[in-house]
Amino acid sequence: MSIIDPPASPSELRALAEQSNAWPFEQAKAIVARLKKQPKDEVLFETGYGPSGLPHIGTFGEVARTTMVRHAFRVLTEDKVKTRLIAFSDDMDGLRKVPDNVPNKEMLTEHLGKPLTRVPDPFGTHGSFGAHNNARLRAFLDTFGFDYEFASSTDYYTSGRFDATLLLMLERIDKVMAIMLPSLREERAASYSPFLPICPRTGAVLYVPIVAHNFKSGTVSYDDPETKERVTLPVTGGHCKLQWKPDWAMRWVALGIDYEMAGKDLIDSVKLSGKICAALDGTPPEGFNYELFLDEQGQKISKSKGNGLTIDEWLRYASPESLSLFMYREPKSAKRLHFDVIPRNVDDYQQFLEGFPRLDARQQLANPVWHIHAGHPPKADMPVTFQLLLTLVSSSNAENAATLWGFIGRYRPGVTPQTHPRLDAMVGYAINYYRDFVAPTKKFREPTDTERAALQDLRDALSNMQPASSAEDIQNVVYEIGRREPFLDPVKKGKDGRPGVSLDWFNMLYQVLLGQEKGPRFGSFVAVYGLPNSVAMIDGALARSA
Repeated sequence: MSIIDPPASPSELRALAEQSNAWPFEQAKAIVARLKKQPKDEVLFETGYGPSGLPHIGTFGEVARTTMVRHAFRVLTEDKVKTRLIAFSDDMDGLRKVPDNVPNKEMLTEHLGKPLTRVPDPFGTHGSFGAHNNARLRAFLDTFGFDYEFASSTDYYTSGRFDATLLLMLERIDKVMAIMLPSLREERAASYSPFLPICPRTGAVLYVPIVAHNFKSGTVSYDDPETKERVTLPVTGGHCKLQWKPDWAMRWVALGIDYEMAGKDLIDSVKLSGKICAALDGTPPEGFNYELFLDEQGQKISKSKGNGLTIDEWLRYASPESLSLFMYREPKSAKRLHFDVIPRNVDDYQQFLEGFPRLDARQQLANPVWHIHAGHPPKADMPVTFQLLLTLVSSSNAENAATLWGFIGRYRPGVTPQTHPRLDAMVGYAINYYRDFVAPTKKFREPTDTERAALQDLRDALSNMQPASSAEDIQNVVYEIGRREPFLDPVKKGKDGRPGVSLDWFNMLYQVLLGQEKGPRFGSFVAVYGLPNSVAMIDGALARSA
């Protein structure tokens, strides 16, 4: 795949980046300012993952966006500061409920409460349920080519990597409690402790009152809820874990995390963890709270509800790059994550790619594809739009790639699946999208008498055109036929000063001829579909409504 050369030297690129207000640069500037106050040899970025379920589209979004900020930071520092991205798995959390989408649910029920890495794998492929989901996470991230280091909470706790910070938290337990208690309900506050013992008898994570904290011995004590015996455990070595807000803060301090973003629903949690981090003499990481995704009804997307799109669903209908564009856009605005946003993002990605070489170096840094491809977007080479492919499938009922390629080959001679593999992939996406979403909702409307007359005139005009007519010539004819009531638009003026044509004319063509509300530029569609096929389609619509 040919690559566009970078627009400038590292120092020139840095100067342009410092002037850019693209959000990854704005985020990266905050990290640069942090580094000036607290110099260090490397900067750590972190993303978190709860392995009680499979990776989902939010996991992709967080890693993709963090990767964009990381690259922006590298540009702003001319890659002179080492950076790492840690994908951290909270696999020491206790299994609270049995997921709906796993086998052997009865077996899992016997292990509720245990750390995910102590729960047997219901799939039978790994040493534990946590290990299974961790493997899925790594495979998921590797599929998209992310540069990251995987980290396991269980490994870090049991290896002693967190011991020093855990002892510090025990020493400053009063400060931590003063931060946490006002945020808790009275009933929970009465028995709250940041430390959760791992029961030596059952292996479960215990949410029990801690009756004693002993900094000198580095231990906590509790009464076993079943045997009523007093048990004392060290807070180190994986014998205890922390409640999640103190755990987040402890991790920031122990690892020296400089940047981590989180969803808007965690704003209060970020603030509390930040205060605990400061109480441990740490500096909370930079970051921002991104808005949540909404489903078709505007409700928050939930893993347990299963509303909204999954990552696999998006990738059935469109490329990873189109999903990256969706994630890049307005991360602080709530967005509907429903199937109908896919076509726009596919075609917008291509438009951004096509426009990139025409921009100057400063403007390129504001183009989403610069951030999606870490400054090296591929050359655009997509002869047709996704919307046009969808309309071709819809108009011809072509549910196989060979038929679609027949249309494309006539429209763009020499363009084949071999010469344009990305277009070939998009043909497959279009067929899947049509089958699942367009075909079930196709509904042709009857034309009015006025519309019938206009369609007849369009049919006659197209039948008299030369077979090799360009899309532009066809569009001009379509436009001219539509220059009549009720389709005139007196506000828009044509090049000749006459009234323009409203969108109602073009919407009518798609509603009557194709049974869909919208479509691509009609002249381009006819050029690809072919004049004889288009005339036959109009004849069919007129006969259907006769």
